[in-house]
Amino acid sequence: MQRGRRLAFDFGDVRIGVAVCDPDGILASPVTTLKTGDRDLENQLRALCDEYEPIAIYIGKPSNMDGSSGAAVDKAESFGHLVAGVTQAQISFIDERMSTVSASRSMRDSGVTAKDAKSRIDQAAAVAILEFALSIEKNRP
Repeated sequence: MQRGRRLAFDFGDVRIGVAVCDPDGILASPVTTLKTGDRDLENQLRALCDEYEPIAIYIGKPSNMDGSSGAAVDKAESFGHLVAGVTQAQISFIDERMSTVSASRSMRDSGVTAKDAKSRIDQAAAVAILEFALSIEKNRP
């Protein structure tokens, strides 16, 4: 596995969770939650890429449970084009069908209320996307 940081985004209609891993790809950590409709979103993405200098970026691809694509996939792909405009890092889409559900469950199980957890759930979902992507990378021949 190539050494270097990776960023992951859990794109949603309202919020975008962000996660990063260490240069060795061992630990994925939450970073922040961005607002999807923010006028300054492109600059915020550029700042994240400048700060972390990722070698790869993973964006959750919200396919339907049967694997088909829907409007959410189109929105995530549009977001991917926005990200591509601010970085030279390779961008890949990762199946995230259950990332937000599992992140919500983990937060609830740890005693965090839904009201307090909104932005943290998006970050936790980005961590789940990144952990899945890292496991794929590690298992490549």
